[in-house]
Amino acid sequence: MAEPRLMTAEAVTEGHPDKICDQISDAILDDLLRQDKNSHVAVETSATKGLFFVFGEVSTHGYTEFQSVVRDVVRSIGYTSSAIGLDADSCGVMSAIGEQSPEIDQGVDRVRRTEHMTDAERERLYEEQGAGDQGVMFGYACDETDVLMPMPITIAQRLAMRLAEVRKQGIVPHLRPDGKTQVTLRYDDEGEPESVAAIVISAQHDPSVDTAWLCPRLIEQVLRPVLDEVCGTKVAHDDFDLYVNPTGSFVLGGPAADAGLTGRKIIVDTYGGAAHHGGGAFSGKDPSKVDRSGAYAARWVAKNIVAAGLARRVEVQVAYAIGVADPVAVNVETFGTETDGVSRDKIEEAVRQVFDLRPAAIIDELDLLRPIYRKTSVYGHFGREDPDFTWEKTDKADALRQAVAQL
Repeated sequence: MAEPRLMTAEAVTEGHPDKICDQISDAILDDLLRQDKNSHVAVETSATKGLFFVFGEVSTHGYTEFQSVVRDVVRSIGYTSSAIGLDADSCGVMSAIGEQSPEIDQGVDRVRRTEHMTDAERERLYEEQGAGDQGVMFGYACDETDVLMPMPITIAQRLAMRLAEVRKQGIVPHLRPDGKTQVTLRYDDEGEPESVAAIVISAQHDPSVDTAWLCPRLIEQVLRPVLDEVCGTKVAHDDFDLYVNPTGSFVLGGPAADAGLTGRKIIVDTYGGAAHHGGGAFSGKDPSKVDRSGAYAARWVAKNIVAAGLARRVEVQVAYAIGVADPVAVNVETFGTETDGVSRDKIEEAVRQVFDLRPAAIIDELDLLRPIYRKTSVYGHFGREDPDFTWEKTDKADALRQAVAQL
């Protein structure tokens, strides 16, 4: 009998230096979209001890005060004192923002409001607006959890989210904003999650407490509630290796301990390594960039396929050329998990019939010109039940079933 397969995923809290940068970049994007829905934004943020640097390209009729945005984000996370390594009110903020390249801009027409357009006008818009860059994007879904996500990343993200919750609410005192989680699951011969093998929790804390004090409180208030919620009775979670602050202490964190950069946690942002990832990060980019909108659409497609009962595990790949509206390739991989009587080819053809994956159509259908992006930038872009995360809808499941039945 084959050895059980192990799969591991990690997550980080909102106080992690890379995630601070993601949140700042997306907060800038949101601020500009509130003023001008047609803003084209590609903003990066870097962080080091006591200093943030915001840079990139923006074309907009709006205006944002970078200093205020950076400080508001840092303050809301909980970095409000130099005693913990970062003070929102005294940290340095630098910016270097230019306009979007005209060669990129000419391939991406400004998105216009579509609710009052005729069908012909809308179709012309969809044809005219090309992709903001070349690239390949992946979406993934599986039936391991109720949100149709891989179980390791779901547990890891919810542990990280709970770490922040117990800190902010004072349920576990002496915690600081930085933190990381990691979850390893065993899978059986059928590819189903079988048991939790190992969990790592690294939680920044005040020097007045140690790991021996912290560990039982994190088990009671963070670990057990999340495992009971996600694993239920389906996956064993009562016997596993647990590592809490494995180095012995975690007092210095955030940018004071390690530099941060937008887009450096792309696997944390998506499926925890259970699926492929394209070359592009998400945060700081408006939806004309298919790095973001194409990946959201691919998740939407994959989740609807699983929700329709056509396959238990699906990876969708979409590829674009800059300035060209239609994808240059769409591929659906079901890993042999299709429902009896349904072929992968039929599913792929049904996807082509049901989903319009041209950039302007994606933006229109998923309503992506809203200032919703900061909250996507931490605890995962996928697998969260939030009405603003329109790519998590399963509104096309019936149409997919019907399309497959007719093929």
